[in-house]
Amino acid sequence: MTILLVTPPLVQLNTPYPSTPALAGFLAECGAAVRQTDLSLELVLRLFSHDGLDQIAESCRAQATPSPLVRFFLDRFADYRSTVASAVAFLQGRDDAAGWLIARRGYLPEGPRFDALAPAGTGLDADQTLAELFGDLGVIDRAKLLASLYLDDLADIVREGVDPAFGFARYAERLALSAPSFDPLLERLSAPPTLIDALIDELAEEALRRHVPDIVGLTLPFPGTVYAAFRIAAAVRRFAPAVRIVFGGGYVNTELREVNDPRVFEYVDDLCFDEGFAPWLGILGQGPHVRTLSTKKGDLNAQRSTLNAQCSTSDIQHAAFHVPSYAGLDLSRYLNLVEMANPMHRLWSDGKWLKLQLANGCYWHRCAFCDVALDYIGRYETPETASIVAAIVRLKRETGQSGFHFTDEALAPALVRRLCEALLASGETVTWWGNIRFEKGFTPALADLMARAGCIAVTGGLECAHDRLLRLMNKGVTLDSAARACQAFSDAGILVHAYLMYGFPTQTVDETVAALEYVRRRFADGHIQSAYWHRFALTAHSPIARAPAAFGIRLLPEVVPGRRFARNEIPYEEPGAPDHARLGEGLRLALYNYMLGLGLDRPAHVWLKKKGLPQKRRNGV
Repeated sequence: MTILLVTPPLVQLNTPYPSTPALAGFLAECGAAVRQTDLSLELVLRLFSHDGLDQIAESCRAQATPSPLVRFFLDRFADYRSTVASAVAFLQGRDDAAGWLIARRGYLPEGPRFDALAPAGTGLDADQTLAELFGDLGVIDRAKLLASLYLDDLADIVREGVDPAFGFARYAERLALSAPSFDPLLERLSAPPTLIDALIDELAEEALRRHVPDIVGLTLPFPGTVYAAFRIAAAVRRFAPAVRIVFGGGYVNTELREVNDPRVFEYVDDLCFDEGFAPWLGILGQGPHVRTLSTKKGDLNAQRSTLNAQCSTSDIQHAAFHVPSYAGLDLSRYLNLVEMANPMHRLWSDGKWLKLQLANGCYWHRCAFCDVALDYIGRYETPETASIVAAIVRLKRETGQSGFHFTDEALAPALVRRLCEALLASGETVTWWGNIRFEKGFTPALADLMARAGCIAVTGGLECAHDRLLRLMNKGVTLDSAARACQAFSDAGILVHAYLMYGFPTQTVDETVAALEYVRRRFADGHIQSAYWHRFALTAHSPIARAPAAFGIRLLPEVVPGRRFARNEIPYEEPGAPDHARLGEGLRLALYNYMLGLGLDRPAHVWLKKKGLPQKRRNGV
């Protein structure tokens, strides 16, 4: 029996998304013949090639009223076509020499994305900015930035001239966001294919012919992969109708636990939930049929009831560490992108990081906004440290890479300490980064140990960056403990990224201003290098959803079709809430400047005034 694991378009392009390698390693341990393919990468490489650009240009020429960017592309088409192969090869690391041409400018056509090289208010033009950032010797990094902006321009051209649903890290995302009904996805699947759709179909057919699988497993980690996954499934149904199709991943875990629309199962045979290992044992006939919704079992309602009951049980003990397998994924074909001149920000898009989850779940699992009711967060289990180090050593030998991104919900200080001590004792050179909580356990001594063991960066949630709100959401940290942790990391030479939240229930304008001021001080002190604001969303599996009145909100009636597709984000109302949407515009503007080292001497409220928000501040904030 041959299993083909597929990453559908579109996710990150610099390294394989971790789902298929993690599952491939487990299934190989079970004796299965496993293949894997990254159609997200394949789509982009097919699109941004000589033939791909010819097809893009053909679609753009068919437009009756092309946008200015599309006209620019058509005017400079010969330049784009003659440079695309060199730019892609350079970003893959296969042609460093091309970086010298790219770095001196004038070689690549420069569209609107290059305007970012001359930020307003700096008084610098693009060449001065590049000289300040990279000097005389930073040729490769300078060229990476320019080549990345060039591909960003091309992605914008595809969106404006070919398919408005296209994005560099998502495709047709809108169809799967807050999607109680399957109808919009079905309508798009049955519509005439766009160029992107046709390429997805072509790639799916090629993968089927090459691997001849008995089972195809697709990971759906984000809404921006859902439409493409169903499109690939449709191609499998057409060209290999006997093949069993399995869906899993983050979107399935969070959104599809209540699905009852039988039309979904015309495309998929099994939906796998939670960590995925136990469901696959059932599919292979090596264990009970658990944590799965399946056409093989008949009654969906009964299966959903069983699935909910299984959420609190442990089917696979994580003390037995499962080593991912990257077999079949050519790491040399991935693209290293640098889209902003910020050392921390680039880690998500630059570098062939081997992604490894050390522990199952979150050791805190109490945050009120988080999906703690779900197994992959609420059940915390750690493997033996020796197993982790053995896995790291094995992956280094198999891939030739020494960079790791630990993708845990949160790395516990005790686990981190044991791991660092074991890595140092092993004598292995490893470069790594991962997600933590800004808690008091991350002392200067532990941060120093982490740096000596190869840690270069951490990410963590500051959320609303206000003590009252941190208490309300049961975050388990304070602004003081977070500031001390950030300083400990920074003093040890470890970069810090903060996840930030706005619009939390009961959050006031004053508290939003105070949060931005706190963030500004951390940037100004050099204790945070990068951050990102996201708008609070109420999800079905969070403690807030179970007790909304305790957070000052009221749940609104949900639009429930007779046949439900997805359910995760829940509508609610909060009487007297500020205009968080407009606040968010100011927060993002401030943060963009902070990450470029700009505006750090301006009071926080200045950024919110720019958006026409109330200038009167209460309580002396």
